[in-house]
Amino acid sequence: MSTVEKQLDDLKAEIAAEIPNDISVSDVTYEGPELVIYTRDPKKFAQNGDLIRTLAGKLRKRITVRPDPDVLARPKDAEAQIRAIIPDEAGVSDLDFHADTGEVVIEAQKPGMVIGRHGSTLREITQEIGWTPEVVRTPPIESATVSNVRNFLKQEREERRDILERVGRQIHREELANEQWVRISTLGCCREVGRASFILSTAETRILIDCGDKPGAEDEVPYLQAPEANPLNSIDAVVLTHAHLDHSALIPLLFKYGYDGPIYCTEPTRDMMGLLTLDYLDVAAKEGRTPPYESEMVREALKHTIPLEYGDVTDIAPDVKLTLHNAGHILGSAVSHFHIGDGLYNVAFSGDIHYEDTRLFNGAVNEFPRVETLVMESTYGGRNDYQTDQADSEQRLIEIINETHDRDGKILIPAFAVGRSQEIMLVIEEAMREGKIPEMPVHLDGMIWEATAIHTTYPEYLRDDLRDRIFHDDENPFLSPQFNHIDAGEDERRDVTDGGPAIILSTSGMVTGGPIMSWLEHLGPDPNTTMVFVGYQAQGTLGRRIQSGWDEIPMNGRSGRSDTLALDFNVETVDGFSGHSGRQGLIDFVRTMNPRPEKVLCVHGDESSVQDLSSALYHKFDMRTFAPKNLETFRFR
Repeated sequence: MSTVEKQLDDLKAEIAAEIPNDISVSDVTYEGPELVIYTRDPKKFAQNGDLIRTLAGKLRKRITVRPDPDVLARPKDAEAQIRAIIPDEAGVSDLDFHADTGEVVIEAQKPGMVIGRHGSTLREITQEIGWTPEVVRTPPIESATVSNVRNFLKQEREERRDILERVGRQIHREELANEQWVRISTLGCCREVGRASFILSTAETRILIDCGDKPGAEDEVPYLQAPEANPLNSIDAVVLTHAHLDHSALIPLLFKYGYDGPIYCTEPTRDMMGLLTLDYLDVAAKEGRTPPYESEMVREALKHTIPLEYGDVTDIAPDVKLTLHNAGHILGSAVSHFHIGDGLYNVAFSGDIHYEDTRLFNGAVNEFPRVETLVMESTYGGRNDYQTDQADSEQRLIEIINETHDRDGKILIPAFAVGRSQEIMLVIEEAMREGKIPEMPVHLDGMIWEATAIHTTYPEYLRDDLRDRIFHDDENPFLSPQFNHIDAGEDERRDVTDGGPAIILSTSGMVTGGPIMSWLEHLGPDPNTTMVFVGYQAQGTLGRRIQSGWDEIPMNGRSGRSDTLALDFNVETVDGFSGHSGRQGLIDFVRTMNPRPEKVLCVHGDESSVQDLSSALYHKFDMRTFAPKNLETFRFR
């Protein structure tokens, strides 16, 4: 008998001793980080609402209870009972029964009404029919990505269950190492923005945090060939802080080269990763570049993803617990906190953070029981990187829109599909509703509409007041009639160009490819047009060059010949909309941590930014700080 099997037998006996005698336990197994209890008495489990909570606290594990298939009500009968229990106002749109696990997936417009107060409605469902309900939200805006991901995972349930059982056994295996130490190795994004990638190592475990590309630098990828990461099949887990391509683009590549383990992230990050990496392949193909992996690898990544909610403490290795916290950067972005060993050491990776509240998100969380080392982004950590107040930024954008409208021009805003576009949409929607700018069409080009649909699928990850508005269709700002999704391509862009004043939000945000290149051709020579930068423009990108004053840029012509394009439009930069905190926000993030970390590694910023922030934190808080280079290793214990 293996160590894990013996452990499961011991757990089964311990559970049996804790629960009432009239409740049976037929099997106990691991699925990923969860302990799954199978019972012939699911209704009795459901009647005792505190029983699972008590077991989880005693065993210190996440627990799911599932019924044995032979005690389940027939799906047809169960459906009638479910619909009788759930209020009509919940808007149940679909029921999907899975007899192999005893689960019924309930899709509803208002999941809260399906769940009930403290889970009361879910318990009532199980008490009546035995099935274990799982609730998902019906997207207010139809999302092809959410639908495709859900359908794909449904098709792959059997294989995914095998993956989860294998991962569960790996997590709960016996610790083999006799020594204890903690190391962080830098594989990218040190003294640069992009190709974020780190290895967190212990004597027992190796975890990869992020694996992204570098905007504007096609051949600069993380140093996965470094001994710490190689071979890839020796990595125990991958943690993805958020879905932006400079953090996620090369996650699928791992599976091409032998990785077969779990990816931990939030549920919206999983969906966004699927959207952005597939588009990444599409853009590469359109530009004549050889994509680094095939779409099948994106599906592998989705299949291996284990979504976590903010605040859930989760075992991801025998000696490592992971907790994700809101980072305030984009939908589902997470500060990743690692608790190593039995109180041995704690490390937090900030990912990208926005410490202050925005229209979209609550500010980043920085409350942890302990953090000895913080790995912190420094994108705007330079001594002069103080961002404009958001209200002032919004006022300046409104002024630019009005000035451009008055001269019958168009406002062209290159924007990241995820995060900044939705922030700008909220500003524009409110300004038009309150009469601060004239009503005019707002055209969304690229993946912006699809990304917006995913935002409305997960309102619980948005700022409190925005979440409440999305719950009411008549108040949902993203459903405002001025927003128009461009889906007819070049013909529609030509019609917009020939028409009257309009606002255009288009990907890519750093002008590195995608539909923004077509808009440059259409509107670049127009002196009445204004291009407005509202997000960070990395060094080496076309966006940074235009922002810096280039009035002539290289373009690939329709025939494939390299050509130049003269720019005669106005160029403006409005700070304050970035998903990154400015220098003061970064300093405040550290200042308000209690207790503060002993060490801070400043990463994800140009060389001057990381060094400036590192120096500032050292002088202000008398802590050890570093501005590491790529391919450095730090040993902490």
